[in-house]
Amino acid sequence: MHTEIIFLKLLFIGLTSAADLLQNPDFESPPSNLSANYSTPYVLLNEDNTIPGWSFEGTVQYVTASQEVKLPDNGHAIQLGQDGKINQTFIATGDNMNYLLTFILAPGGQNCSVNADLAVSAPDSSGVFSLKQHYGKESWESYGHYLGRWNQGEPINLVIESSTSESDVNSTCWPVIDKLILKTVTTLVQATDNLVLNGGFEVGPDFLSNSTEGILLESAPSPVQSALPQWAVIGTVKYINSKQFFVPEGNAAVELVSGVSTGIQIDIMLTQGSSYYMDFTVGDAGDGCDGKLTVMVKAGPVAQNISIQSSGKGSAFNYTVPFKADSGPNPISFLSGSTNQTKDGVLCGPIIDEVVLRASHGLKLQLKLEILIYVLVLAVVL
Repeated sequence: MHTEIIFLKLLFIGLTSAADLLQNPDFESPPSNLSANYSTPYVLLNEDNTIPGWSFEGTVQYVTASQEVKLPDNGHAIQLGQDGKINQTFIATGDNMNYLLTFILAPGGQNCSVNADLAVSAPDSSGVFSLKQHYGKESWESYGHYLGRWNQGEPINLVIESSTSESDVNSTCWPVIDKLILKTVTTLVQATDNLVLNGGFEVGPDFLSNSTEGILLESAPSPVQSALPQWAVIGTVKYINSKQFFVPEGNAAVELVSGVSTGIQIDIMLTQGSSYYMDFTVGDAGDGCDGKLTVMVKAGPVAQNISIQSSGKGSAFNYTVPFKADSGPNPISFLSGSTNQTKDGVLCGPIIDEVVLRASHGLKLQLKLEILIYVLVLAVVL
């Protein structure tokens, strides 16, 4: 029986929901014994000054937005100094739920000579995040991270710690963490008219309500452990929403921001020798990314370079790539063929949206005939 027939028989139910599972995720509840008239932007936590909802080790400070530390909403955050670590245990909800984390990373201090590196880990994953590039207009950046997959009632320990190599304990050049959002994602929907799961990128980490910068997704070689469900991430891409950016279709798209060979990929099992066609959209996010934008597209054995001339004001161009499937997994990938920046020096690139893979007309008829024969045979047997 053809793989597509199996796909057509399987109906997956996919739901996403914001999981309000963390206590004090934005750190706006102050330390327990914080003086009402404190004036310093940094308050060292100790056994008398603990942060509600969180345990901590090492050098950890409560931060108030100031000239030295820029934060969204001019609020509060946590700085992780030497050996600094915070952790919180939450209880998983539902069965076989995937958990995606969104958070803000900011540099603590001015004229830092080292990177403000942050490590995030849970029982099924770990990742290190760094402010090494200029991906937005703000000094802070939003990141998305796949935490893991768990069942109802499992206790999950979320650990966030400094991984900066700075040796001066008095330095202020340490990572600052703020505004954590957990999101649960169940199994995605397999549409009958699209062989690509999450082809419109509508499922991903939650966007911060007040952020205009999108969410950075770091390299994730496995689509199973990617913050963009079903898609492997190569290099760094930006997950963008229609509220802040130009998005061709729906609420979300992917911008390829970190230069040549940055992109996304998915492997799909198809019927060897059968014909397919892949529709997709390439454009710009309306974020001032003007000039020539190039995307290297691969659909099965077919590779094609696509270039558009962008004014940086928001555009969308539809393309179709026909191909015959190879044996084994057929790659579907979109890689940036250029490195682009806005006039402000912000790294940017082409956006990808609405990836739709379908069998050709002849194969569709063949599938319908095979399904009809299957149903008739089953009726005779019964």
